[in-house]
Amino acid sequence: MEDVSDPPFRALCKEYGADMMYTEFISSEGLIRDAAKSVAKLDVFEYERPIGIQIFGAEIQSMREAAAIAEQAGPDLVDINYGCPVKKVACRGAGAGILQDIPKMVSMTKEIVDTCTLPVTVKTRLGWDDGSKHIVEVAERLQDVGIQAISIHGRTRAQMYKGEADWSLIAAVKDNPRMHIPVFGNGDIDSPEKALRYKDKYGVDGIMIGRAAIGAPWFFRQVKQFLATGDAGPLPDMQERVRAVRLHLQKSLEWKGERLGVVEMRRHYANYFRGLPHFKEHRLALVTMDNPSDIEAKLEEIVHHFGDHVFL
Repeated sequence: MEDVSDPPFRALCKEYGADMMYTEFISSEGLIRDAAKSVAKLDVFEYERPIGIQIFGAEIQSMREAAAIAEQAGPDLVDINYGCPVKKVACRGAGAGILQDIPKMVSMTKEIVDTCTLPVTVKTRLGWDDGSKHIVEVAERLQDVGIQAISIHGRTRAQMYKGEADWSLIAAVKDNPRMHIPVFGNGDIDSPEKALRYKDKYGVDGIMIGRAAIGAPWFFRQVKQFLATGDAGPLPDMQERVRAVRLHLQKSLEWKGERLGVVEMRRHYANYFRGLPHFKEHRLALVTMDNPSDIEAKLEEIVHHFGDHVFL
């Protein structure tokens, strides 16, 4: 969720019911070098709690140092990313790349656990490829060196985000009688109905939601309402969508400053209004405007123009 799960977006997710959140993943080398972009990602706010700071890297010593820096920022836990599949991360031995070297993965985790006073958790995948889906053994070994919870994406690194996530192996981790830490499932949860079905079928302790919340932070509210009542409620109308965009923009301006806040908000507009017919000219206007007041005026125009549209 790099470039997505920053403080402005997390503010919306929390408002709409997310129980637990994580920062964008942060480079261990960037933290050690005091790189501005990495350090900025350490920002956490009281209203976000409980929140974890997620770090990634390929070198054990660097990860130890980064974990200590992350802990000083005051999160509720430190999370290790062993799941990112993108080439620039994985092919350097970080993220999911470490799934090619399980002994190093275990050693690195132990060093981080021993460094931190806060709980340490792990996010990972089933394995590097179809021939190395050793997640049941790996999860147990990580538990044995002290992690407090594990989140598992039901794909291998080779799959990236293609094909269907295999939750049966996530269930196998949960069903392992030697496992006693919480096991969270991740991958393909794109509807409240699916969230309930997968939770019941695979027995996980919780569900991690990522891509489904992009441009739709209300997804957390829908899932929780469906789990509690069997009814997710209606999708947000145009008024609520624009209200969410305005809050996202406001938080972005506050945290990033006007110029960067406006520019980085541009990647979100298409997602918030996904499925809206004849929206192209409005989107083009939103992504070319530099003045927050002009953006506000355009959003107001969108409300009036599409106010009667029903999202399905």
